[in-house]
Amino acid sequence: MNANILDAVVKLAAIKQLDKELIQEMIVEAIHATLSKKLEPENELEIFIEEASSTIKARYLCEVVETETKLGEISLEDARQLHGSGVELGQFVAKTMAMHEFEPKLIKTAQKAIQDKIRLLEEEKIQSDFNKQKNTIVSGKIKTIDDTGGYRIDISYTDALLPADEQIENEYYRVGDNIKAYVTNIRTHQSNVTIILSRTNPEFVKKLFEAEIPEVYDGTIKIMKIVREPGIRTKVELLSTDPKLDPVAVCIGPRGARIDSIRKELRGEQIDIVVHDEDPEKMIERALGVEKVKRVIIERNRAASVIVEEADKVVAIGKGGKNVKLAAKLTGMKIDIFTLEEFEEKMAKERRTVSHITDLDGVTAKIAEILRQSGYTSVQDIYAASVEELCNLEGVGQKTAERLKEAAKYF
Repeated sequence: MNANILDAVVKLAAIKQLDKELIQEMIVEAIHATLSKKLEPENELEIFIEEASSTIKARYLCEVVETETKLGEISLEDARQLHGSGVELGQFVAKTMAMHEFEPKLIKTAQKAIQDKIRLLEEEKIQSDFNKQKNTIVSGKIKTIDDTGGYRIDISYTDALLPADEQIENEYYRVGDNIKAYVTNIRTHQSNVTIILSRTNPEFVKKLFEAEIPEVYDGTIKIMKIVREPGIRTKVELLSTDPKLDPVAVCIGPRGARIDSIRKELRGEQIDIVVHDEDPEKMIERALGVEKVKRVIIERNRAASVIVEEADKVVAIGKGGKNVKLAAKLTGMKIDIFTLEEFEEKMAKERRTVSHITDLDGVTAKIAEILRQSGYTSVQDIYAASVEELCNLEGVGQKTAERLKEAAKYF
């Protein structure tokens, strides 16, 4: 272990942005620990770096013996050459050696100890940097693309990983491209520390809003909730603490500049700004983003039926059902979209389902028993059956079947 190795370690420290003095201390500690296993306390081992030559040296006391057999001993002949003819057997004399003068096996052991300590220091620094940048947006350049489609990104203090499952679908980058992502986690595998990034996390959108819109950053406009289908659509629920401010106008910005900047970073992803409302019905309307909602019916604070015009139904549901799905996530309710006719039919079906056949006009006890024995117990059963099916029942004629069907239709 010579000056070149020491220089290489110091250069590595610079690349990894580690403290040079701390690295040198760790080298000294590692070598001291390695040599101490071969020496006794009375050898008074000292490790130091000779600045002039950048050489690592060890100074320790050696016991004078007839013939040297191990580290910590020195032959009488060698001792007298170093310290004069007055040296006697059993005395302890000082000896200084550069690290490269020790046996190769000992040097290799010391090198491994140094590498382990530097790796630990690097991991601690990455962890510290991660703690500072967790839940923030970082920028970097794509270095490589791994076999799983993950992007390895240089974010200055370390390499980070944007896994395939944290990437926006249909969003592609090449090696050398610059990219922004949200710091979510840190992963340790076989002593390797990796920062995990995301572009699909809803918090990524939140940080983009904070970066682009000062009123969001300072809390004048609060982001209450964000729900997202990455690459397709995001709904952002906002609340203004200043009644004079319109959250929609503020976030859109002059000529749409603010929201366009955010959408550009998200590669054109649709962003719906939803102003918070304490009224759950009004909140559902706003979450859907449909201009004309005829009525919202909420059942047990868990599900809502929303009645819209036929022309607005497609918009309310959205492509692939994404709009109504996100509105449901935003409001915490199950939402079903109906036209007025569809809703009335739904309600009629529910009435028919829970109503017994005896509730139908003209159903005598005898007819009711015939129907029950054949499995027809509710008005809905009669409604769903054909006249022909009812006529096949013993004791039910054509006119009776038609009368039952008519009664069920207008029940």
